[in-house]
Amino acid sequence: MLNQPRLVHSDSQISTHEFCLSIVVPVYNNSASMSELYSRLLTTLNDIGSPSFELVFVDDGSVDDSRIVAKKLCDVDRHVKMIALSRNFGHQFAITAGFDASCGDAVVVMDADLQDPPEVISQFVEKWREGFDVVHGVRRHRSGESRFKVWTAALFYRILRMLTRTDIIVDSGDFRLMSRRAMDEFNALRERARFVRGMVSWLGYPQAVVYYDRAPRWSGDSQYSFKKLMKLALDGLLAFSDVPLRIASWIGFGGVMFCLAYFCYVIFNKLVFGIPVEGWTSLAATVLFIGSVQLMILGVMGQYVGRIYEELKGRPLYVVQERIGFDGSTRKIP
Repeated sequence: MLNQPRLVHSDSQISTHEFCLSIVVPVYNNSASMSELYSRLLTTLNDIGSPSFELVFVDDGSVDDSRIVAKKLCDVDRHVKMIALSRNFGHQFAITAGFDASCGDAVVVMDADLQDPPEVISQFVEKWREGFDVVHGVRRHRSGESRFKVWTAALFYRILRMLTRTDIIVDSGDFRLMSRRAMDEFNALRERARFVRGMVSWLGYPQAVVYYDRAPRWSGDSQYSFKKLMKLALDGLLAFSDVPLRIASWIGFGGVMFCLAYFCYVIFNKLVFGIPVEGWTSLAATVLFIGSVQLMILGVMGQYVGRIYEELKGRPLYVVQERIGFDGSTRKIP
């Protein structure tokens, strides 16, 4: 750990003396872009004037040469560190592992595919020096991404803001800066259904945004499949809102009122007009409709119960296989 003086908040201003900046980079099959990322980060950090920094690569079970590239960078630069997870735990867990290991006065998280330009970090630091504990990178334009992905992402964020009490920044990703006190509070949050951008917003603290244009991917394809994106969206919704449960309750209440009204209608026709109840088709349709509603409500409840089950098991969020650069030597963890 680099022993640098901590920044002091005073009247929304931060001392601009020496500070340590941590850069956390989750990596999954990004070997082709890691060297370029490292080079651009060095240039950016020199421009910022940060005398001390650490670059923490978190290999999330890559199957390419990402871990080898990270080790080579560790060999040539003592500021570079690597955490290798034992398997692919997922992007949000890799970010968490990097946060747990970071020790800087401010911590920046960014992906390794260079879609988030390292040069934007200088704007993050400026906002941090003004006294903001969290600085979100908000995507103004997203090059190289389909209209469907851009449209669905925008729709998701707006629905999430509408359904939750947490003021989640619209169109932000995981590219952001956090102060040390915000980072320490975040690291105390250990839930398994991790939606990092929502958890950061939940913390409160003074927050700012920096708008930037997202660049095309440096190489390869996105590792976030449609299935993974849907899981992330579901985790975000269920972790920050109980509205689905309330909707299920209202659907159940509406079904009861509908059945009661239909029952009264049938009795009224029978007693007043002598019209008998007929039609097996309508009866079967009604039974199937009610059964489907019940299954849907049980499914919503099951999602929440499943998350309770995951939390109660108390398993660690991730398992580290190897750490390099944190104590000056390679240490393998069984």
